[in-house]
Amino acid sequence: MDRTLSPLHDFGVKNGIRFFLVSYVDLLGVVRSKLVPLSAIQTMERTGAGFAGYAAHFLMTAADSDMLAVPDATSVMKLPWNVEVAWVASDLYMNGVLVQQSPRQVLKSQIEKATRLGYRMKTGVECEFFLLSNDSEVQTADLKDKTTKPCYDQGALMRNYNIISELCDHMKTLGWKVYQADHEDGNGQFELNWEYDDCLATADKHTFFKFMVKSVAEKHGCRATFMPKPFLNKTGNGAHCHVSVWDTTASTNLFLDAHGALGLASLAYNFIAGVLENAEALVSILNPTVNSYKRIDGHTTISGSSWAPCSVSYTGNNRTHMIRIPDAGRFELRLADGAVNPYLLQAAILASGLDGIERKLNPGPRSDWNGHLPAPNGIVLRTLPTTLLDALRKLSDSQFLRQALGEEFTTSYAELQMEQWRSYSRHLSQWELDNTLDC
Repeated sequence: MDRTLSPLHDFGVKNGIRFFLVSYVDLLGVVRSKLVPLSAIQTMERTGAGFAGYAAHFLMTAADSDMLAVPDATSVMKLPWNVEVAWVASDLYMNGVLVQQSPRQVLKSQIEKATRLGYRMKTGVECEFFLLSNDSEVQTADLKDKTTKPCYDQGALMRNYNIISELCDHMKTLGWKVYQADHEDGNGQFELNWEYDDCLATADKHTFFKFMVKSVAEKHGCRATFMPKPFLNKTGNGAHCHVSVWDTTASTNLFLDAHGALGLASLAYNFIAGVLENAEALVSILNPTVNSYKRIDGHTTISGSSWAPCSVSYTGNNRTHMIRIPDAGRFELRLADGAVNPYLLQAAILASGLDGIERKLNPGPRSDWNGHLPAPNGIVLRTLPTTLLDALRKLSDSQFLRQALGEEFTTSYAELQMEQWRSYSRHLSQWELDNTLDC
């Protein structure tokens, strides 16, 4: 292969890279990689790195052909904490055909549809995480972080300065335009924010961010977790997503209308309506674990609020509903949690929003009250599924999502997640013993 046609080899030579992590994300959000030396990266760009799909979370068998991960050079990132290594996202092929159940391909298919319609979705994610000790017991790393209202606590933030500042520095090195970091509402919980981007780039960065946070925390003797609800009495980990839609040249924000309600154009409300229309089925994708449903159950925490939605609703600058409109030209979807697959998060939002645009759906009136309290005047809102099983049933019943996200993906995802539910159901908990042993 001509070296001039090898962008990754050129990147490696210019940046002193010895190895590339050729990576992809499976259906359950696990990042799979092979470590490829610089001398072999040209071949991988041409033929792909071989994986057994059955060994990852895909609906495949041991008899299936190799799955080839072809690295996408536009996604390459040098590890700021290990400068000899670069990470690169990959597209998956089997027998020369794109793997349709691959999360990155599911997203790219939605992007292609949006482009045909003249749209380009830009997003930003807010990835919350806890810093835990490395002890066998699950506890926060900072034992002094005990206040009942810990959000934005300056002392707790500065006690973890070494970790948080290192992450900020790494994000600046990567060119992500990080603009703030804070202590979140749970003891030991943090969030770092960086500038929005095209939704595929955001998904790649989201994937890398989780890898980076875990790596840096481990370096400092801690453990980072994005688990939706590691503590029943503390606020859970969300992955709030801010959304806007632009023209294909990315020069005009099509959601922005200075004269529209809350600064949004009618197109934005059509998009929001599509997300609301498909919300119950989306829950299984945006809240993908058994534990996820302890976050969106509406129960209060020691800080006084779960900060997570429990109904299908939208509002203005009000953090108690599923969709918030905090500013002109964008909205925030507060449903997804820390376990969400970064690519499926973006794909599910885009597919649902395009549905709303194509059908010119109307979201109805805003819910401008405290969403954690009963609705006023007898208003009845749809509620979110309360278990993974309920959510998976909604996904299986959704003809739209099966068609929009692809039958192969939807069937594979639902079946693998049902295996998770069955595994959980076979588990005998202490609560069951305590409450039913003497029946």
